Amino acid sequence: MTKSKILEKDRLKDFIDELSKENEVLAPIKTNNYFQFKELSQGEEISLDYQNTKQPPKEVFLPQTEVLFTYRTDEEEIKIKASPSQKEKRVILGIRPCDARALVLLDRFFSSGDYKDNLYLEKRENTAIIGLACNSPLSTCFCLPLGGSPFGGEGLDLLLKDINDKYLIETITNQGEKLIKKVKWLKDATKEDEEKAKTKKEDAENALKNALTVKGLKNKLDSMFEAPLWDQIHRKCVGCGVCSFLCPTCTCFDVLDEMTPSGGRRVRIWDTCQFPLFTKEASGFNPRPSSKERMRQRIMHKFNYFPKDFEVFSCVGCGRCIQACPVNLDIREVITTIMAN
Repeated sequence: MTKSKILEKDRLKDFIDELSKENEVLAPIKTNNYFQFKELSQGEEISLDYQNTKQPPKEVFLPQTEVLFTYRTDEEEIKIKASPSQKEKRVILGIRPCDARALVLLDRFFSSGDYKDNLYLEKRENTAIIGLACNSPLSTCFCLPLGGSPFGGEGLDLLLKDINDKYLIETITNQGEKLIKKVKWLKDATKEDEEKAKTKKEDAENALKNALTVKGLKNKLDSMFEAPLWDQIHRKCVGCGVCSFLCPTCTCFDVLDEMTPSGGRRVRIWDTCQFPLFTKEASGFNPRPSSKERMRQRIMHKFNYFPKDFEVFSCVGCGRCIQACPVNLDIREVITTIMAN
């Protein structure tokens, strides 16, 4: 791989201009006092001096609302028109390592089995990911015990490491190498630059080392489906669903058909297992009638069912669910309670 490069912070705009020559560029843009990944437009200023976006960047690949196809009817036939695929090359700049790792988990899910989600996979295939390492993880972050790192490269093509007045750019994949070779004015990193980045990585990881213990969690949950513990854990939850809607690894969606006299369209929208209607059957029976069963499903899916299918927890420790929960329900406390029983 190409030797690590140096990007001076005052040349960030020049770097984006280089990327924009052949790609759409999406980056964290501040909107209504929070950051969101959006395509850059003329006059918008980007700043990488942020902690994380409120909503995960998965919405770039799995939009909150997405038209799957439209159709028109006449007397003889139904004419179906599929939604256009993602053809343009894109670059997402500034994703945190936890969110990049979450995309890897989504890739496994949407590409597994006999039926692939081509709308999602086409967007992923045509998008390069440039990450931004976390020098100062938040108090709600817990990526390290779940197998991630604030300086992790999983799911990334390039990784920017903030070393004061400049970024050290680490090349991770062949796609990243192709991108970086086109920015010919970047300088090679020095040994001193590498040492600074190494020190910041060690400091960031040390801050997370005692965040959580998850060793044996999957196996422990195998025998806990009927445990009395669930009667206690769920009581705080108000069922608002914010934990799922802000989660970078949740994949639940509903499918709606919107019809007109001459046709219509099929739309998928985000949904959550935390809502009562999610599992309600046409007969009126609901296998998860209370928040107890719904809370159990969320925890079991992330830390037992998903690991059985894909050999990894379906949680990357981004901490969004902790930050946004209106009743301060902390998933780390839930895991700690489970581990203690």
